[in-house]
Amino acid sequence: MRSKLSLASLSAVLMAALPTAALAHPGHEQTSSFMQGIGHPFSGIDHILAMVMIGLFAVQLGGRAIWALPLTFVSFMALGSLSGAAGIAPSLVEIGIGVSVVVLGGLIAMQVRLPMIAATALAAAIALLHGYAHGAEAQGGVSMPYLAGFLTGTAALHGGGIAAGLGLARTGGRLGTRVAGGLAAATGMFLVAG
Repeated sequence: MRSKLSLASLSAVLMAALPTAALAHPGHEQTSSFMQGIGHPFSGIDHILAMVMIGLFAVQLGGRAIWALPLTFVSFMALGSLSGAAGIAPSLVEIGIGVSVVVLGGLIAMQVRLPMIAATALAAAIALLHGYAHGAEAQGGVSMPYLAGFLTGTAALHGGGIAAGLGLARTGGRLGTRVAGGLAAATGMFLVAG
């Protein structure tokens, strides 16, 4: 029963976020305050899913991955945001972000256990893309309060994924975790195709 409740809670969060897909990366709003930064990771389903899936994937791997993947992600996201603000443009960033959701969701759905070095490298690569998108949207560069805000928002989403993963694991909810990964992967495919 708890597994169904955890899956229902995760599904409710994801469904509530769906309307924000149309709002993701809409057009360089003001990006100078901490509160604007903290809200940005919540502004699009692509970001929400990737951040939550990093948390779920970290729990799936277990051990030090529970802290190492989110820490790696936040660190490399900061670097990516600086390159985005500087105008260093990797090609196809938005498609890469959508593909990142497909990959993370697929790894979770299939219960893949990557070696720690590969999982950390994957988290770093995905974080660079997401960070680039955040930085590219910052008007006149990334301010420190905005940077601190979106890194905090990102960490909160990772924490939500970790909490959901631990909750599902405690209740024997492997199926729930796999379903969440599959739904994320399907949503990522929709975003890439869209």
